[in-house]
Amino acid sequence: MGLFDFMKGKKGTSLGAPIKGECIPISEVADPTFAEEILGKGIAIKPADGKVFAPADGTISTLFPTGHAVGLTTLDGVEILVHVGLDTVQLKGEHFKVTVEADQEVKKGDLLLEADLEEIRKAGYDTVTPMIICNSDELTDIKCKTEGTADIGDEVITYVK
Repeated sequence: MGLFDFMKGKKGTSLGAPIKGECIPISEVADPTFAEEILGKGIAIKPADGKVFAPADGTISTLFPTGHAVGLTTLDGVEILVHVGLDTVQLKGEHFKVTVEADQEVKKGDLLLEADLEEIRKAGYDTVTPMIICNSDELTDIKCKTEGTADIGDEVITYVK
């Protein structure tokens, strides 16, 4: 593929890593809802710490009372779900501290929530953190980083709307 082939058409939009850690393919997540892309396409990160940041500018569209996950709608209408750990809803909010409110506007890099990963692991939960594009059927050319490490805000998903 030449440089000009890549440049044809619209420029892709990117999403930053919401959490620092090691990127893995979503298919390796030990939960079929994520692994089989039932909720949408995305990536997963094995987190190095428990601070979760906004992957893009947008509005908090879903805030789970348990604090284990947050939904964000970007300025161009992309619906993103960041889900800390697997089955962590069962912790009923324990070990999670949410720092945003529903309908709050956020900028890429704003702190959304904090999770005590050590305590979550001690309680027997996997802390892998999927980031899913819930309306990925409305997008084209979704590319996901599936290996290596990512720091907060590093480009991990690109898409064309």
